[in-house]
Amino acid sequence: MTRVPVWSTTSAESVFSKPRPLLHKTCARPGPPLTLRQLHRPLSHRSSLRSFPRFPSPRRSTSSSRTFFTTPPAMSDAGFYSLKATAPGNKPYEFDQLKGKVVLIVNTASKCGFTPQYKGLEALYKKYKDQNFVILGFPCNQFGGQEPENDEKIAEFCELNHGVTFPLMAKSDVNGDNTNEVYKWLKSQKSGLLGLTRIKWNFEKFLIDREGQVVHRWASTTSPEAIDAEVAKLL
Repeated sequence: MTRVPVWSTTSAESVFSKPRPLLHKTCARPGPPLTLRQLHRPLSHRSSLRSFPRFPSPRRSTSSSRTFFTTPPAMSDAGFYSLKATAPGNKPYEFDQLKGKVVLIVNTASKCGFTPQYKGLEALYKKYKDQNFVILGFPCNQFGGQEPENDEKIAEFCELNHGVTFPLMAKSDVNGDNTNEVYKWLKSQKSGLLGLTRIKWNFEKFLIDREGQVVHRWASTTSPEAIDAEVAKLL
């Protein structure tokens, strides 16, 4: 006789029909809604919230959280007259000697389409130099490689071809990581077209008044003849 196996009387249906315990016993049940009176009490007096963990409130900063975008300050309290440039031969050119003078600063190049402005700048210099007017040229090779020569050859070219007698500084950068300190300060004081501070091309011009304040900044396309009247106003 074949023996029939005896199966358990517990069916799958009865197993799954049994109530299962809650998995999240630790979750607190929400309490009754707060009354209007409780809402207006300080947090420490809301008894219904005491069961929840409290976290320390963040410390308030003593300084203002607002950020204002303003023109960067001058590099030092003395401003323009604290600056120094390097003249050819690695000689220092101290700007404190410019106190009380009107100064025009130009980044120059010898092989640029604007190079003929040298003659206009020299004419402007000769016209007003006896009235405490100074032009400082800053040769720079950052724009199209149009000032490739050394300081000695630059000075020779300017004198022979354009009759330049105003001071020329040593060749240096006016943009980037190696920007000379004069142009760092100038650009911080007055931005150019569309609010951009960087120098865009050769022969941009900055005009500084007798108090050492930058009052004008002109693009390369503005000729020396076009700024004559503005220079005369400051003298």
